[in-house]
Amino acid sequence: MQILSYQGTKVNPTKFHKSQLKFYAILIPLAFFMMLPIIFIISHAFKPIDELFAFPPRFLVQKPTFDNFRDLFFTTSTSGIPFSRFIFNSLLVTISVMFFSVFISALAAYAMAKMKFKLRKVLFEVNTLALMFVPIAVQIPRYLVVDQTGMLDTYFAHILPLLAMPIGLFLLKQFIDQVPEELKEAAIIDGASEFTVFRKVIVPVIMPALATVAILAFQAVWNNVETSNYYVNDESLKTLSFFMSSVASGSGNTIAGQGMSAAASLLMFVPNLVIFILLQSKVMNTMAHSGLK
Repeated sequence: MQILSYQGTKVNPTKFHKSQLKFYAILIPLAFFMMLPIIFIISHAFKPIDELFAFPPRFLVQKPTFDNFRDLFFTTSTSGIPFSRFIFNSLLVTISVMFFSVFISALAAYAMAKMKFKLRKVLFEVNTLALMFVPIAVQIPRYLVVDQTGMLDTYFAHILPLLAMPIGLFLLKQFIDQVPEELKEAAIIDGASEFTVFRKVIVPVIMPALATVAILAFQAVWNNVETSNYYVNDESLKTLSFFMSSVASGSGNTIAGQGMSAAASLLMFVPNLVIFILLQSKVMNTMAHSGLK
């Protein structure tokens, strides 16, 4: 009997088998190719000035240096606002948006997938239609809403405009559709309320999808500079991403600014990489089960 590399219904094989070699032959070069941008970001941050402006450009650093980081931290230390303040602002905004956007998207997805009410399909179509609009297309009406509600120069100006995640609602709704209706009916027969069904039956099943939406929310908020640009004038309320994007251009030295920009790009990229590594197993499960019915 032939030994299969994928045993049972598991996505990952339990042990190595020679039949997997053909997959490794394809996946290892592909994985290395996909890692090239990450390698470049890391290498670029440690390049001295002469290598940053070398022609032809060099992919890997030849003489690594920490001068770019020293210049960056020296510039931040001379600003009137402590660097820790920008970190606090970004963490507060990012954590708040991650939690509330995932919670709101999950509740809305449950309602659209498992509850019967009028205009359910229309509302979902409106959400799908929202995926077609880039943020800049709704920038003016969004600013008018923030202004008229008195949220300018507050933390709410960072948080509330980013809570709506059409892609998160779409992903979670499609995932909840796959949960058998019998699970909900059995819980209701046992006396569970709708919220109890959502909390104890649906949420444990869709945890991989929730982790995926959390990553999408983190990336959207952590790298966002629009709220600091358009809604906040108080420098003490601006986020780290805005500060990092402006410190290099505002240094007064274009050449040194390129090095600081490279260092800032790496510092902003590392949290994205870390959170993906921590949640990547959940993301893989989401991709594996997204097509199951």
